[in-house]
Amino acid sequence: MPEGKIIKALSGFYYVLGDEGLVQCRGRGVFRKNKVTPLVGDHVVYQAENDQEGYILEVKERKNELVRPPISNVDQAILVFSAVEPDFSTTLLDRFLVLVEFNHIKPIICITKLDLANEKQKANLDQYVAHYRKAGYDVILTSSETELGIAELMPFLEGEISVFAGQSGVGKSSLLNVLRPDLELKTNDISSHLGRGKHTTRHVELIEVGNGLVADTPGFSSLDFTDIEAEQLSSCFPEMALQSENCKFRGCLHLSEPKCAVKAAIESGEIPEYRYEHYKDFLQEIKERKPRY
Repeated sequence: MPEGKIIKALSGFYYVLGDEGLVQCRGRGVFRKNKVTPLVGDHVVYQAENDQEGYILEVKERKNELVRPPISNVDQAILVFSAVEPDFSTTLLDRFLVLVEFNHIKPIICITKLDLANEKQKANLDQYVAHYRKAGYDVILTSSETELGIAELMPFLEGEISVFAGQSGVGKSSLLNVLRPDLELKTNDISSHLGRGKHTTRHVELIEVGNGLVADTPGFSSLDFTDIEAEQLSSCFPEMALQSENCKFRGCLHLSEPKCAVKAAIESGEIPEYRYEHYKDFLQEIKERKPRY
C-alpha cells in the first residue's frame, strides 16, 4: 500500500502527498470508532481508488501533536511576535514557549514589524532579546516591509517541518508572503476597535518554503496548560531546568523550599525576574485547574 504525508485537511478531506503525487482521501470509519482523527503532518498508509482519490487506512505513530493548531510531527515552531501593533508580550511568548517545550518541539522566536518600532521600543526589545538568547533560544528580528532578517530566517526552514504560530495580527501571513511571494496569503490590518488582528487563516496546510514545509496556522490568543503537571513546568523553562539540578530537594517547585538553586539564580540576576513571575503565574494556573475524570 502507498504511504504519504497529509499536507492539508479541509471539509472532511485529507490531501496526501505521496510518490504518486497529491491524492484527495477520506478517512475510513474505523478512525471514528477508535477516536483517531488524522492530522496535517501525519504519515499515513492509504489506498488509491484512482489517480486523484482514495482512503486513509492507517495513521503511523506520531512524534508529537498539537491541539491548536491541529498538526502533528512538527520539528520546530517559529513563534511570531510583533515588536508593536500588537505590542511585544513576554507573558504570551512564555505561554507559547512552555507549550512548545512541553511537546518537544524546537522553538525559534521571530520578532516582526521592526520597521514600526521607535528607538525606545527597540532598546527595550533588545534587553528581552538578550535574555531569551542567553536562555538558549534562537531569536530573529524581522520586517516584512524592509525584508530585514528574511535571509537569516530561511536557513532555519531547510528540510524541517515548521509551524508558524502566534497571536492574531502579528504578521505571520505577511512574513510567509515575503518568504514565498507566489502564495499571496490574505492579510488583515489590526482591528482598531479590538486592538488585535482579525483571523485570516482558516485551515492548517503545509506549504513548501525553500526546501522545507511550513504550516501557516490560525492565529489565537488563549493557550492553556491542560496536560502539564506542576512538577513538569520548570523543565519547560530551559534556564530554570539547568539550575534546578542543583536544588537541594528533588521535585523542588522553586517557591519556598530551602536551598533552591533557581531562587538563588533569580536573586543573583542570572534568571530574569519576569520569567520567574510568569513561571509562578503558570504554576498557580495549573494548581487551580479543575480535575478531569
